[in-house]
Amino acid sequence: MASIHQNQQEEHRADLSGQAAIDKIRQLVEETKSCFFCTEVATVGTTHARPMSVRKVDAAGNLWFLSSDDSHKNEELLHDPRVRLYFQGSTRSDFLELSGMASVSKDEERIHELWDPTLRTWFTAGVTDPRITVIRVSPTEGYYWDAKHGVALAGVKILLGALLGKAMDDSMEGRLSLKV
Repeated sequence: MASIHQNQQEEHRADLSGQAAIDKIRQLVEETKSCFFCTEVATVGTTHARPMSVRKVDAAGNLWFLSSDDSHKNEELLHDPRVRLYFQGSTRSDFLELSGMASVSKDEERIHELWDPTLRTWFTAGVTDPRITVIRVSPTEGYYWDAKHGVALAGVKILLGALLGKAMDDSMEGRLSLKV
């Protein structure tokens, strides 16, 4: 029996590196805004994963988060800075998995840049809350799954493929390489 990839009528794979990889990361993160942030080490009583909101993706492809200095996540990053981030934007596209290295700082300028008043829910003293830290994740590699022509056309092609009994998936996937 042939795999789904062998049944595809169109090209469905494109590995990306350098600026193309950064552009894909920015596009997909902009669609999703949040991820599961997974550390390599788990603190007793926690899992490795927790939902986090990306505050910014910079021109170099770094992802920026705000976190509390007394969080399990920050403690885990002190022991091992390796992380994995998992994003899902919709049911048919905008999937992204990134591996990288995290660093934690108390950069006040960056905190002000990333601040939003809704964050008072977690940092009750506001932008000057002494518990706020900045986490920068520098991705080294990843993998993406996306729709080539948008979610609407992907849905039409799936329905058409089901009616005709043909593989008409509009998906695109590939490795992302950001190693310097």
